[in-house]
Amino acid sequence: MANLFEKKPPAHRWNFFRAGGFDQVLLETGEDFRSLDQLDPKLWVALACPAKGLEFDTRTLELIDTDGDGRIRVPEILSAVRWACSVLKDAGELARGGASLPLAAIDDSNPEGARLLASARQILANLGKGEADAISLDDLADPARIFAHTVFNGDGIVPAEAGATPEEKALIQDIMACLGSDTDRSGAPGVSQARVDQFFAEAQAYEQWRAKAEADAAMILPLGDATADVAQTFGAVKAKVDDYFTRCRLAAFDARAAGPLNRAEAEYAALAGKVLSPAEEDLAGFPLAQVAAGKPLPLQEGLNPAWAEAVGRLRDQVVKPLLGARAELTLEEWKGLSAKFAAHEAWLAAKAGSAVEKLGLARVREILAGKGKDALAALIGKDLALEAEANAVASVERLVRYHRDLHTLLNNFVAFRDFYARRGKAVFQAGVLYLDGRSCELCLRVDDEAKHGALAGLSRAYLAYCACTRKGSAEKMTIVAAFTGGDSDFLMVGRNGVFYDRKGQDWDATITKVVENPISIRQAFWSPYKRVGKMIGEQIEKLAASKEKAVQDQAAAGVAGAGAAVEASKPAAPAAFDIGKFAGVFAAIGLALGAIGTAIAALVTGLLNLAWWQIPLAFAGVLLVISGPSMIIAALKLRQRNLGPLLDASGWAVNARAMLNIPFGGALTSIATLPEGAKRSLSDPYAQKKQPWGLYLFLLILLAAGAWAVYRFYGEALGLR
Repeated sequence: MANLFEKKPPAHRWNFFRAGGFDQVLLETGEDFRSLDQLDPKLWVALACPAKGLEFDTRTLELIDTDGDGRIRVPEILSAVRWACSVLKDAGELARGGASLPLAAIDDSNPEGARLLASARQILANLGKGEADAISLDDLADPARIFAHTVFNGDGIVPAEAGATPEEKALIQDIMACLGSDTDRSGAPGVSQARVDQFFAEAQAYEQWRAKAEADAAMILPLGDATADVAQTFGAVKAKVDDYFTRCRLAAFDARAAGPLNRAEAEYAALAGKVLSPAEEDLAGFPLAQVAAGKPLPLQEGLNPAWAEAVGRLRDQVVKPLLGARAELTLEEWKGLSAKFAAHEAWLAAKAGSAVEKLGLARVREILAGKGKDALAALIGKDLALEAEANAVASVERLVRYHRDLHTLLNNFVAFRDFYARRGKAVFQAGVLYLDGRSCELCLRVDDEAKHGALAGLSRAYLAYCACTRKGSAEKMTIVAAFTGGDSDFLMVGRNGVFYDRKGQDWDATITKVVENPISIRQAFWSPYKRVGKMIGEQIEKLAASKEKAVQDQAAAGVAGAGAAVEASKPAAPAAFDIGKFAGVFAAIGLALGAIGTAIAALVTGLLNLAWWQIPLAFAGVLLVISGPSMIIAALKLRQRNLGPLLDASGWAVNARAMLNIPFGGALTSIATLPEGAKRSLSDPYAQKKQPWGLYLFLLILLAAGAWAVYRFYGEALGLR
């Protein structure tokens, strides 16, 4: 029951700021970082993001992505923050960041922090910077340089320089010569315990294999050390000698076989027309000598020229040393020789330890008789004793990267402070697109344009997908840019611009797809008039085209019949003008002018009946009636612009309604303006000729005055009032 009344530590007091239409947490103090696991995930702006395609250090993301699935999630963020806080004296150091980590910031009061500090100091000492009080990623960039002057570095690999005696160094060199080498952290070649064990196993097997031959030398090595070379001579003719004696035995079995076994006369005739040599391929297929029942193999005379040289080597290197000099070899003698070399062949087939054969039997036995194996095991053990300290190099790199990058990641994951505070670029902003007199800062990398566009359209933003290429390079990428200012009159597929990535590299960008949504209230105001103007222009173009076609058809018909008309007719007297025929036309014109005048008179009358201050309001009302609906619809859609679908389409899991309201959207797209203080000359030699608007206005006023006078003096008579 006492636990029910136990005082609980007070909850951390968080600070929030409001941006994008929602509350976001401020992460500024050490306690903010230490208490991050207490913050309700529902208050996190994002719950997951991809581990690639961001403007962020990929190595840091790999360290945070502990399960290696290519996504960063809340538990992995918390784990990274928790570990960094545990090895720093002040977690607020994460907020300060920086490319270098002060050694004094590492908490050596716990075992892991002490190992990190010792490893950091050892790294600096190895680099000749033992007096440095901070360590940076530049110091950790090249592990081989860190361990370049060390032979014991905890990786279990010892180079030849690690040997305490010349014998140990020579043994390491022999092992590498026979089995290859492992690469030490210093970059030097060396040997591991596995390679040492393999070498001694090979050496032991080789020595036992050779010892077996020495124990039964009469059978296995009938000619001593020369047996191996002689065996090759024996093997070169063995199959052919066996063939000869088999043929002789077959001739003894049936005398009729002797003729065919010696080859037919026709086969010799086929050779008669050739220029023969002992190397003739067809000749080599004939028997070693003339086949006969029970006939020995001649070793000097009567041999197939193609095999004479090989049989001569057999006679001198095999038969003479083992059987004595002789001119022919019987079947029984051949069987005896075959038995001797059969044992040697079986021994060769069981050969073991060939990897160390190059050292020679004497060197192998010298190594096995010594204590080199134990000496190398001791060296490797000495190296492994430093494993924990050396492995801490990776942890030092991790801490230095977290110190530099973790706060930035939190301000682009837990909150979108970097994006909404406009202090810098967010990690998802790929660069700036310059196109149509505007610069768009909200640009994201896209892997699949079609898939991305299906979801990104829900953002209610005007989007332009662009294919980007670099001149002289095979690099390509696709981006999507949000246009949040200006208008869309000249945004269309095929337009070109320039995209500058976060490294300052420029790319040629071509619009490949647009997702249309309102861009601004100003565009919505003018859109009805632009639509009407476009419609009138299209109708005029259609009318002009039809009239032009009619004129062309009429001209063609006239030209075709001109000759015939001249021949068939004579000039006729001009017809007299008949005013009666045109009476209806004049009446129609009069009615039209009357209707126009009546309409103008009614409009002017209505305006004149208003007080002077009501006239501007009337004009404003007319504009509001025309443009109001379009502006209202645009305003509603602009208020719904949301960053979430854009990022979700790129693999994020956005947890908040990150709005892109009208003021913030205007800040994301800049429209070209003249610099402050710039001088401007309005004299344009190529400007369009000015229209006589003054004359038009005078005529309009004159017409209105006439209509007013008609209304004033003749209105009652005409029934207008």
